[in-house]
Amino acid sequence: MKAAVFVEPGRIVLEDKPIPAVGPLDALVRVTTTTICGTDVHILKGEYPVAKGLTIGHEPVGVIEKLGSAVKGYQEGQRVIAGAITPSGWSNACLCGTCSQDGAGTAHGWKPMGGWKFGNTIDGCQAEYVLVPDAMANLAPVPDGLTDEQVLMCPDIMSTGFSGAESADIRIGDSVAVFAQGPIGLCATAGAKLSGASLVIGVDRLPDRLRMARQMGADHVVDSSQVDPVEEILRLTGGRGVDVAIEALGTQQTFEACLRVLRPGGTLSSLGVYSTDLKIPLGAFCAGLGDHRIVTTLCPGGKERMRRLMSVIQGGRVDLGAMVTHRFRLDDIEAAYELFGHQRDGVLKVAITP
Repeated sequence: MKAAVFVEPGRIVLEDKPIPAVGPLDALVRVTTTTICGTDVHILKGEYPVAKGLTIGHEPVGVIEKLGSAVKGYQEGQRVIAGAITPSGWSNACLCGTCSQDGAGTAHGWKPMGGWKFGNTIDGCQAEYVLVPDAMANLAPVPDGLTDEQVLMCPDIMSTGFSGAESADIRIGDSVAVFAQGPIGLCATAGAKLSGASLVIGVDRLPDRLRMARQMGADHVVDSSQVDPVEEILRLTGGRGVDVAIEALGTQQTFEACLRVLRPGGTLSSLGVYSTDLKIPLGAFCAGLGDHRIVTTLCPGGKERMRRLMSVIQGGRVDLGAMVTHRFRLDDIEAAYELFGHQRDGVLKVAITP
């Protein structure tokens, strides 16, 4: 099969690899559509280490090609998705509701980011086939009537972005600022609106993304290339600050800005992947006495999470299809990385098909 393989920092190339053998609890899925994530670009740049020769990608939509001998409740030929996070379902972490930190096989049952396997610790989805581990915990049937592109955001960016709102415990009537309106930030904006926020402010410097933020539910957008976003958000809230600030980029600048726009007792919900150490500004942190809450979230996975997200789409509560701005064949995956990695041509998400 063809697969996009990490060779070394700066090089992900298309190679031939054997189709995976199927174990008793696994499922082999023929990939019909996948995409590239910002995390894949971190891998490409060498900012997140993975083994050489690993197939990259963690957002599969496909059809069950073959089921393991112990897998029940599914049929070969069935359309499915699997989350970017594929928990075992039985580790201590999973049984505590923290599936993303799944430590199956460890003595204590916990492992930082242990639920993220595709394109991290096992071969991922930018290939013609992907082996889904613990299939009964992770395969979610795609409802009739939904296209691949409609559900393509569910495995990662929709789950991650929505979790930024969920982890922050947004309440009806809250004010929320979302820093960075890339794919994750746009989903956080949509999630904040669906959670009942009455004021959602999207921050970015690219006009196309600010327009999309309004489409996703932002009441105000702030162009950080034209104004100081901290000053503008404080102006919009009458100097009070927001109840929740969501960081969706992973930089010192946006993390610090989130702190500076929070009201006392507000929540900073961090979704970004950081490449360097963070520093907390003393004033914005109120010397540790501001009753602030800082929470981090790794994309929730598992079949029930996927079912719920597809239900939101099926019910017409959100339409993320417009976020697919470019389409490539798997044969052209290197060109897709070049475009996406350099954020050219107004790209938000790319759809990769065999």
